[in-house]
Amino acid sequence: MKRGASSVLRFIAMLAVCTLALQLVFAVRIAAMRFIDPQSTSFQRSEIWRLLVEKHRIEWSQKWVPGTQISSNLKRAVIASEDAGFVEHSGVEWDALEKAWERNQKAEARVAKINERVERQAAKPNARPLVKPPVEPKIVGGSTITQQLAKNLFLAGERNLPRKAQEFIITFLLESILNKSRILEIYLNNVEWGEGLFGAEAAAHHYFHVSAAQLSPISAARLAVMLPAPKRFEKRPDSPYVASRAGTVAARMSAVEVP
Repeated sequence: MKRGASSVLRFIAMLAVCTLALQLVFAVRIAAMRFIDPQSTSFQRSEIWRLLVEKHRIEWSQKWVPGTQISSNLKRAVIASEDAGFVEHSGVEWDALEKAWERNQKAEARVAKINERVERQAAKPNARPLVKPPVEPKIVGGSTITQQLAKNLFLAGERNLPRKAQEFIITFLLESILNKSRILEIYLNNVEWGEGLFGAEAAAHHYFHVSAAQLSPISAARLAVMLPAPKRFEKRPDSPYVASRAGTVAARMSAVEVP
C-alpha cells in the first residue's frame, strides 16, 4: 500500500517537474524574441505539413518587416477588430471569454435541438435517408491578440482544458517578457491571411499590390475583417459582408490606442 502511494507521489513529482521545465523552455524562447524574430510558428509548420499531404506542394508567401514598416492604419484596424482593449489588459479579457462561453453554450444547445429534430424525421417510416452531415455549432472565441499569438507560436489546434491552460500560461509569459509593441509586431508578421499567406507584408501585396507601410485605412480595415476566417474570406475579399464590416472597423479606428 505504502509502495503504491510512493509511486504515485513520485509520478506526480516527475509530472510537476516536467511541466515546470516546459514552462521554462517557453519562457526562454519568448525572452529570445525580444531580440530575434521568430522564423516560424507551430501553426505555420502544421500548415506546411497539411499542404504537402493534401496538395503535394507548398505555395507560401511571407516576408518579415519591422513594426515601423507596418502602417499604423493596419495596427489600428486589427486592434479595433480583434482586441479593442489590447493596450490595457494583461493578456486575457475575462469578460469577453465569459460572453463567448455563454454564446457557445446557446449555439450548441440550439444545434443539438436541430439535429435531434432531423434524426426524428429520418427515423419515420418511408423517410428519406440523411444526406447532409449533422449541423455543427458555430464556435466563437473571446481570445485577445496575445492569446492568438500564444496559440499560433507554440500550440496545436485541438480544443481541450490542458491546452487552454497552457495557452493562458504562455499568454502571461508573453505579456510579462515582451512589450505590447513587440507582441503586435510578431503577431502581424505571422498571422494567417489566406492559404499559405502569412504576415502583413505578404497580405498587403497579395490583396492590394502595395507594401504594408502603404495600406490605406479602408484597405487595412478589410484585412482586419478577414482575420477570423482568412481561408473563407480570401475567396471573396471584396464581398458585401467584408465591405460592410470594414466600414464599421474603419469608423472605430480613430478611437483605438496603438502601442
